[in-house]
Amino acid sequence: MTASSTGAKPEPVGDDPLHVVFGAGQVGMSLATRLAKRGFTVRTVSRRRPAVLANGVDWWCADVTDPCAAIDAARGASVVYQCLNAPYTRWPELFPPLQRNVLAAAEGTEALLVTLENLYGYGPTGGQPMTEDLPLAATTSKGRTRAAMTAELLAAAGAGRVRIAIGRASDFFGPGVTGTTLGARVFANAVAAKRADFIGNPNLAHTYSYVPDIATGLATLGTDERAVGNVWHLPGPETVTTRAVLDLVAADVDHTVAIRNVPPFAYRALGLVNPLMRGLAEMSYQFEQPFELDTTKYQSTFGAAGTPLAAAVSETVSWYLAQAPPASRQKSKFPAGQHPRDLDSVASTKGH
Repeated sequence: MTASSTGAKPEPVGDDPLHVVFGAGQVGMSLATRLAKRGFTVRTVSRRRPAVLANGVDWWCADVTDPCAAIDAARGASVVYQCLNAPYTRWPELFPPLQRNVLAAAEGTEALLVTLENLYGYGPTGGQPMTEDLPLAATTSKGRTRAAMTAELLAAAGAGRVRIAIGRASDFFGPGVTGTTLGARVFANAVAAKRADFIGNPNLAHTYSYVPDIATGLATLGTDERAVGNVWHLPGPETVTTRAVLDLVAADVDHTVAIRNVPPFAYRALGLVNPLMRGLAEMSYQFEQPFELDTTKYQSTFGAAGTPLAAAVSETVSWYLAQAPPASRQKSKFPAGQHPRDLDSVASTKGH
């Protein structure tokens, strides 16, 4: 039986309640807030102080590229969370050392290490839903980097150096999330009645992970002994096509949302001179075939935890509306009787 079905509250792993979160980005801060609300003492680690710290969250200034600084920042922890990232154009070069330093920090304090990963390591799956037992068969530079980083964690755990739990999520979206494929170029553009920029085929099923759900999932992995030693696909909204997501966005901004589709070959051409475009082109296969994350293992163990997609989109639109100048918020452009809510135009594909 799952904790949710019995009503039992999972006990913290270890005797020391200190949880140390490396990374103060969208996921790291959301995770720290959730842990603090559950009564844990929380320390977040970053080079710059976050603009807002929730009650119960302490901040530790550290440059994690320095292994000694990382070890110092984790002292006293029972659980360490790896939510750091590296600049996209230098990802294969800079990311592995960051993870190694957090790994060393977890080893030094004998803490459980909970690591957030993306799905690059799987590589193209031909549209097959991704499960945790799928081989890491990446063919891209970033994908091979991710697979190698996972192998390092598993090797450390296999050697008895550290206990781990790995959580994987798909493309992020949510309040405050701007620099992703489902970020400002979709939501901010939609709020301003501009076309949403999108890579690939919007009519294919694609899993998008909602940041609050990712944080909830990571908190579960760090506070439930059943998570230890395993890879988990983190909970999230139901999987639909990207066009269906945009229909939901349109319903919330109350006007049509056109798509400016950028074909992969254009990214590949631009990538000849632009490193960022080259990186996007490398991973564009994710938008050229169905891309579905199967979260059955997590849900069958810990219970359903994903936010319904319509609610997640509404929360995200609300955040973007709050950031937008009033003059940029457009009135409804739907003809009478042709609002997406009236047409029931959001068609789900196979769920998780």
